[in-house]
Amino acid sequence: MCGIVGFINQKKNKEEIIENMSLKIKHRGPDDEGYYIDNNIALAHRRLAIIDLKSGKQPIFNEDKTKIIIFNGEIYNFKSLRKILINEGHKFKTNSDTEVILHGYEKWGKNLPKKLRGMFAFAIWDTNKKELFMARDYFGIKPLYYAYFNGTFMFASEIKALLEHPDFEKKLNSNILSAYLCFNFVPTEESFFKGVYSLKPGTSLTFKNDTIKINEFFKLKFNEKNISIDKASKDISNAMIDSIKNHQISDVEIGSFLSSGIDSSYIVSLAKPNKTFTVGFDDEKYSEINYAKNLSDKLNIKNFSKIITMDEYIKEFEKIIYYMDEPIADPSAIALYFVSEIASKDVKVVLSGEGADELFAGYNYYQEEVTFSLYMKIPYFIRHTLSQIVSLFPDVKGLNFIYRRGQKLENYNIGMGRVFKDKEAQRIIKYKNQINTKDITKDIYNEYKDHSNLIKRQAIDFYFWLEKDYLHAVDRNTMMFGIEARTPFLDKKVYEVARRLPQKAKINKLTTKVALRMAAKKVVPNEVYKKKKLGFPVPLREWLKTDKLYNIVKKEFLSSNANEFFDTVKIMKLLDDHKNNKKDNYKKIWTIYTFLVWYKIYFN
Repeated sequence: MCGIVGFINQKKNKEEIIENMSLKIKHRGPDDEGYYIDNNIALAHRRLAIIDLKSGKQPIFNEDKTKIIIFNGEIYNFKSLRKILINEGHKFKTNSDTEVILHGYEKWGKNLPKKLRGMFAFAIWDTNKKELFMARDYFGIKPLYYAYFNGTFMFASEIKALLEHPDFEKKLNSNILSAYLCFNFVPTEESFFKGVYSLKPGTSLTFKNDTIKINEFFKLKFNEKNISIDKASKDISNAMIDSIKNHQISDVEIGSFLSSGIDSSYIVSLAKPNKTFTVGFDDEKYSEINYAKNLSDKLNIKNFSKIITMDEYIKEFEKIIYYMDEPIADPSAIALYFVSEIASKDVKVVLSGEGADELFAGYNYYQEEVTFSLYMKIPYFIRHTLSQIVSLFPDVKGLNFIYRRGQKLENYNIGMGRVFKDKEAQRIIKYKNQINTKDITKDIYNEYKDHSNLIKRQAIDFYFWLEKDYLHAVDRNTMMFGIEARTPFLDKKVYEVARRLPQKAKINKLTTKVALRMAAKKVVPNEVYKKKKLGFPVPLREWLKTDKLYNIVKKEFLSSNANEFFDTVKIMKLLDDHKNNKKDNYKKIWTIYTFLVWYKIYFN
């Protein structure tokens, strides 16, 4: 697990520039650094040594040094691919998975990513063709950004490295502010930095002769089979056992994050690491420590935990937002910082449970597809008329259901955690020409138009919330402390099982993740397999009513930055109504506040 950065041009001073860019992501690879520079390109690699500790230094060259690679990630099937390549006559100098990718590119060319099992973001430079080839893994576990400014193509694991290049032009992409307020993260390929793009999961990029070409090698596909829940459960068990085995390939110790939920509990029960790591809060409603300790004790595993205080949360917030590169207002993203911090004192690799909810249908709101089936028998024109009437009123508990069930899914659903409605967000923003969320999600809905509403929901959550919120937060928070996070649910073989599950194996009126819970029940030694989805609870709702945090947020809401972007009277009303218990606005407040803090860090 590492950090990569590079740029292509024929200008001078490459060495100084690439070193400055590399330094900005030193936290991703504290163990070592390496460079390659010629008249056309400069490449840098920051190494966190996990596999082949002695000889895995990068960049790595092929036999005749005409191809060079820098790589961030782990390839779990590299040993089997290595055997194939050796039989084909390829010569290896190291035992690393990085060199396997390079020789694999020599053999399979741009079809290489389809052969890989793991998480990856890599760049390969061909000195003969003067061509750069980059690729990002199927699920977007590892980040990769690129931009083209003033004749320079540049790329990096984190945007902050790009900012160091003298050709970089720093401008705010203000057209997505409304969309950010709705999602609570940046939902577009173009970032909040104008001209900087995130390479989509499952795609590769070729740069040659000042031309960028992007190719898709993976797309989420569902092919439901009419199998029994028992068969589905057995398939999940077999795939997860195999995935855990592969995700434990390492030359250093592996631990695991552990919450009170089924996903991390299932991973820990299968992997049985020596150490687990948990965080919680003073308020018992928001603490998962007791659950985690109970499971760890039953498995005879050492659990390390920490109680996060409001003061600590506030103190570290700006630092964390800097490392995020872009604003993410998900409160759990900040909690991940603290669990990563305690894990970093004992291990260099942790297992984490991301991906289970999207692949196996774990979010509670998915159950609407079965629990409200009776209401859905009412003719659509009646439901739609009621929905249009309800939409005229502010958010009122109970009325949202009538609104949602009288609209087509694509008209309102942007995933499991919408914060603002589009019109509501645009009313408080001073900037016009904002992108509507429907325009952002429409391609996904078109792609899955022939599938059920459940699958459409899963696809939206997969392509937006999983990649751009949860995986982003896990990557940045773990790499901040120089540790690697591995996600066993996001595995090719596990995905192949998940995509074939029928709806009955995913949701019913009683629960979510039906078949996954059945599989977990066989190995989890307590009753967490029945536990309802809780998320990563943070007591921000209560904290924002305290004078201390209220006044901190108020200061930002009345600042010149806030006045530039927002109607400060309206956002102050959100804050005051929440403090005075008139309305629960904590998510809206925190989303606005997070943007203002991020903007202050990167633009002031």
